[in-house]
Amino acid sequence: MTDLDQLAVLDASALLALLQEERGADEVELFLDGALMSCVNLSEVLQKAGQCAQIEGLEYDLQALGIAFRPFDVETARSTAGMWSRGTGLSLGDRACLALAEQVGGTAITTERRWGALDLGVDVRVIR
Repeated sequence: MTDLDQLAVLDASALLALLQEERGADEVELFLDGALMSCVNLSEVLQKAGQCAQIEGLEYDLQALGIAFRPFDVETARSTAGMWSRGTGLSLGDRACLALAEQVGGTAITTERRWGALDLGVDVRVIR
């Protein structure tokens, strides 16, 4: 699965680093097999990747790499909304990733350095 003791939950920024071959891409590769991603974050990836490349079928390619997509259900919506009330100032996508990681007891994988400074009760691994 990963070199973590917990399930990896990918943020859009981490997956985009991989797709765009940016710094930290090699570390993201370590987490792909068995990783989870919120469909909210998949939407972010499809939007941003679609600005510079053909994305038809990208979600299937990502699933073939081992990523499982989780729907944004009511439970996750409540948790995501609750993070806003904690004054984090994070975007919906950021909070969706963190809420999923919290829900499954996993580690959020991201490029967002400020996540590491937040005390949300969620394990975070910043890849660069």
